[in-house]
Amino acid sequence: MAVKLDVTAAGIAFGVKAQPGARKNAVRGEHDGCLRVSVTQAAEKGRANEAIAAVLGEALGLRTNQLALISGATNSRKRFVASGITVEELNRRIASCLTESS
Repeated sequence: MAVKLDVTAAGIAFGVKAQPGARKNAVRGEHDGCLRVSVTQAAEKGRANEAIAAVLGEALGLRTNQLALISGATNSRKRFVASGITVEELNRRIASCLTESS
């Protein structure tokens, strides 16, 4: 199954299944249409959300100002939006990232 991408006015939205407090920062794969992302940061005061954005930015080749958390700030299921990139390019980068994490 592929990561579900939704085109919105703000950019391209996609789901993230977060795992804070993990052993290492990484995109772990795909689950139920979402990217699985683990971060070492604990889930307190938004630190894990910042770490997730940083991991996503590095894995997908996006600057931090191109990614924004749009929902799920206190939930393990989150929605991010990527701007300044086409759906096709984001899909290609996600596929590449998932290939590397397998």
